[in-house]
Amino acid sequence: MSKNFFLFASTLAVVAAPCLVLASGGQHPSIPGPELSALWVIPFICMLLSIAVMPLTLPHFWEHHFGKISVFWGLAFLVPCLAIYGGHTTLYVFLHTILLDYVPFLILIFSLFAVAGGVRLTGSLAGSPLVNTGLLAVGTILASWMGTTGAAMLLIRPLLRANAHRRYRVHSVVFFIFLVANIGGSLTPLGDPPLFLGFLKGVSFFWTTTHLFLKTLFMAVALLILFFILDSVLFAREGKPVPPCDPREKQEKLGLDGKINLIFLLGIVVVVLASGLIQTGEVVSVYGVGMEGQNIMRDLLLLGIAGLSWKFTERRCRELNGFSWAPIVEVAKLFLGIFISMIPAIEILRAGTRGALAPLIRLVTSPDGQPVNAAYFWLTGALSSFLDNAPTYLVFFNTAGGDANVLMTGMATTLAAISAGAVFMGANSYIGNAPNFMVRSIAEEQGVPMPSFFGYMVWSVGILVPLFIVVTLVFF
Repeated sequence: MSKNFFLFASTLAVVAAPCLVLASGGQHPSIPGPELSALWVIPFICMLLSIAVMPLTLPHFWEHHFGKISVFWGLAFLVPCLAIYGGHTTLYVFLHTILLDYVPFLILIFSLFAVAGGVRLTGSLAGSPLVNTGLLAVGTILASWMGTTGAAMLLIRPLLRANAHRRYRVHSVVFFIFLVANIGGSLTPLGDPPLFLGFLKGVSFFWTTTHLFLKTLFMAVALLILFFILDSVLFAREGKPVPPCDPREKQEKLGLDGKINLIFLLGIVVVVLASGLIQTGEVVSVYGVGMEGQNIMRDLLLLGIAGLSWKFTERRCRELNGFSWAPIVEVAKLFLGIFISMIPAIEILRAGTRGALAPLIRLVTSPDGQPVNAAYFWLTGALSSFLDNAPTYLVFFNTAGGDANVLMTGMATTLAAISAGAVFMGANSYIGNAPNFMVRSIAEEQGVPMPSFFGYMVWSVGILVPLFIVVTLVFF
């Protein structure tokens, strides 16, 4: 297993290596968002359809070739881009996405995955409705303070272990994604990337805590009540099963093994927060893509923390935790294709009223020039369900004026709508937020038959959308 770790870490280092080398070349143009038609989004749509359909229709082919399929759809954008806009532009937009978006994304979730995977809940914890609801509630609270990815990676394995004896387990993982991997991260900039971007743009640290508290509380309480009712019904239908006695767990007291990783988790949070507060400016340019010093240092420190976690965590702890690198490898391969193929979609979105999505963008402003807060909530959320929610947040943040002081005061409801939409509706699909797909992969690896891409959306549309409608009517 250590060999796999160092192989994967070495791969990340090779990808990130250009960040440390000064390359020749000046500023290079990006692809012109206002000129792009909706046809440019086809590779991204096909990437999503591949994730949704192929595991059901061609499971064996998908299992062995999903990485190649991901690369294919990435190339389905890059090759036409090369033919139309030339090599300089294509290389620039590719490096810009890989170096500034994909590599930092992958290093962050890799470090959280490695560190949280070294924390094991010891002793016997039976997955009763009360215990399961308690785990979801704790995860929801933690998500705003250690990030949705950190909280999800910390608690998904204890939840799965507690319910290993249960016949019905899918609903527990689905609600876990709703609450811990998404909605719980809405109260601080540490919780979810779009809120962190807002913090960097001047939004006060505790602004979201106060202005999203009631909205988050409503969603969390409603979902926890629904989960408790559903889990109680299914628990009774199963005959209220008792977990089999495991001699290893019988000898252990309820507690945590690998507690040193809690320090490493705190270190990750501090490093990420510091990278946003300390600005060193551009120190390296790779083919015109500026690399800022604090971001390079952040990524190196995160890899270092992951390495320390691997070194100081007993192998037995990880083995008993059911830890393997398969989920993070799957995420790395699939999100490579997602990040590359969604480049034109993001550029069209950034073009605003000058782009192919202009009719949608115009929906957020009424004829008299006033913001339509409900439209901000739903459009930010709907696009965040399938695109990266961080740039989507920025697009609508800027559409609303882009002045943090104005948005926090006279347009507080508008900023709250944008923030809630970006965070809450990341739960609508497996790719809406980074930990969603990882949680699904870990659950499947441990024997939980998770629903397909569209199957999951049946859950999210059936449960979340009615609650979002209530949020709209009450708050926006």
